Amino acid sequence: MVMCDESGKAGLRRELLDMRSRLTGDDVEKAGAALARAALELPELADAGTVAAYVSVGREPGTRALLDALRARGVRVLLPVLLADNDLDWAPYEGAERLARARLGLLEPQGARLGVQAVAEADAVLLPGLAVDGRGVRLGRGGGSYDRVLARLEAAGAHPHLVVLLYDEEVVARVPREPHDHLVSAVVTPAGVRRFTA
Repeated sequence: MVMCDESGKAGLRRELLDMRSRLTGDDVEKAGAALARAALELPELADAGTVAAYVSVGREPGTRALLDALRARGVRVLLPVLLADNDLDWAPYEGAERLARARLGLLEPQGARLGVQAVAEADAVLLPGLAVDGRGVRLGRGGGSYDRVLARLEAAGAHPHLVVLLYDEEVVARVPREPHDHLVSAVVTPAGVRRFTA
């Protein structure tokens, strides 16, 4: 289990990104398939009409199979579009063939932009991250995009299920928590689901 030392979030990020860099393409593909199977069993997703998600890139736990499975179920899937100020606009997922390369190596939907507030329509929000601890404190990459999303949800009085998608070893002993950090309700890893209570 990864431990967080005195170097705080920056040190933990470096350690976790180093672990991810050692994964092979086969590791990522197998983990993505297992993650999709585990996530699709979540009642939070089974009952959702709209899910805000993201397209995994690089060594992130794979989301492609999950996105396609949700869409096949008739779920409206919203994907982020990174704005110049690192905030997130949203657009509907219309299939892998309608994704385009964007800045920072991201893949984004080519459909109509729905605005930054569209995320408030989601019944569940699937969050990227690098780690989560037993309290439900999520460690992101540090860009602040999802901090804005979570603050926007809170300001709108929206309470979707917040679910982070990670590798098994990224459930860690402790993530340093700052005042702006929002707790997630569950983590899905290839090994299964773990829920958190406030």
